[in-house]
Parts: sequence; structure tokens; C-alpha cells
Amino acid sequence: MNFFETQHLTKRFGGLIAVNDLSFGVEEGEIFGLIGPNGSGKTTVFNLITGSYPITSGTIQFKNHRLNGLATWKICKLGVGRTFQVVKPLRRMTVLDNVIASAFNHTGSLHEARDKALQALEFCDLIEKKDYPAKGLTIGDRKRLEITRALATEPALLLLDETMAGLTPQEQTEGVELIRKIRDAGITIIIVEHIMHVIMSICDRILCINYGQEIASGLPAEVANNQDVIEAYLGKD
Repeated sequence: MNFFETQHLTKRFGGLIAVNDLSFGVEEGEIFGLIGPNGSGKTTVFNLITGSYPITSGTIQFKNHRLNGLATWKICKLGVGRTFQVVKPLRRMTVLDNVIASAFNHTGSLHEARDKALQALEFCDLIEKKDYPAKGLTIGDRKRLEITRALATEPALLLLDETMAGLTPQEQTEGVELIRKIRDAGITIIIVEHIMHVIMSICDRILCINYGQEIASGLPAEVANNQDVIEAYLGKD
């Protein structure tokens, strides 16, 4: 059994099938890419994994746990963390307090939560801005704070949803370095990203979906050269 896997995962919103019989597995220690054109169902897959949406049918398995029907907070406690496309920090709180709030996932002690938060900020190179109000951060630092908050929940599997969107080329390079650093720390990653040079450079394997269905999977070069993938993004003409 894979470290993480879905079997026949399906999500319907009324007559719309957003995710359609999707099965895939992720090995421990991988950076696994999930790509597809806008509206293809990528974020919906993340929302199903984390319990934000109920599953219509199929199963989700993480290590020895079936995630179907579990509350979001229970899934987080089991070791599944995530970021969001639209970052929404606790704006009137400091960077440190934002991360402390996430660190309470595995402790009831303020002292211990603060220690965990400081470690996460140090790891993500945000420690010098720990006392800044979150509302005053640049988009690049807000994205980095989003990752730091997710890491403070102590995930074994981290879902990254378009963490490079809106970043400068230099910030993208730094973001890639951080993602590799996270993987090297022993955290498995599933990443959704539209910036192709980023996804192709860091992923071990990639799954491309369209209309909620798999259209290609494999090594980055294999997926990038797949004709169905090219047509999904660019059209037949």
C-alpha cells in the first residue's frame, strides 16, 4: 500500500462531476505534482483529502488511516497539513502569533506551542519578521507564512496549493528551495502549481487531470510531452 492513495475518488455537486473516479498513490518522501487547466478539479481534490468537502464515493487512505468522513481537524491531527490558494493570515496578529495558533494542533501548552512556532519560523527563514503584523507582509512573505503555519501543525503529508502564484522569479527560486528543504526534512508533498518550470523542476512524478479525470501520469518529462496534456492546456489548434 502507498503512503497515501485515493481509490475511485468522486465528487458531485448536483449534476456536476468535479472529480471523476480518480485513483492515484503517493510514496513516502515524494514530491508529487497535481496539474491541470483551470477548473480541472485540483483544489477540489485537496478539499476532499482534508475533509473540507464530503466525498460522494471512493476512498482516501493515509498511512493506516481511512480519511473518509473524518472531520478536518482530525485529519490534520493525523498528519495531513495544507496551504490555500488565497492566503488569509490572522491579519491583526503578529507573524509569530499566527504560527502559534497552528502549533496548538499537537499541544495545549502555550510555552510548547511558542517553541514549535519559533522552530517553524526559523526553518522557513521568517524568524526576523516574527513580531511584524501579518497584514503588513508582502505577498511573498504571506505565502511563506502560509507554509510556516502548515508546517507548525507537524504534518507528515503537506498539500501545497499554488504557493508560487504572484511571486517574483527570485521568490519562486527561493520557494523551490524551501519545498526541497521541507522534503529533505522527511515530509511528503503533493503540490498543485500552474508555473510549469517550477512543477517540472521539483516533482518526482506528476498527475495531470482534466474535468476531474486522469489524462496522464508519470515522470515530469513524460507528462510534459503527452499530447493529451498539451491539448488540455493549449487546445487542438
